[in-house]
Amino acid sequence: MAHPKRQHSRQRQRKRRTHYGASVPSFALCSQCKGSILPHRVCPFCGYYKGQPVIEIKQKEAAEKS
Repeated sequence: MAHPKRQHSRQRQRKRRTHYGASVPSFALCSQCKGSILPHRVCPFCGYYKGQPVIEIKQKEAAEKS
């Protein structure tokens, strides 16, 4: 295996790593409940995808009692 003859400088390391930054995820609005969701995914609040019910969301018992 090849080994570097000299150590890379900090500046050279940092130049190489400039493209490693984390990106901010984009959000969309749910067409049913207007909640903020990731695009192309089922809404975790109402269970709808593209205007159709896909999963049934169970309500918490504490919310039902009040």
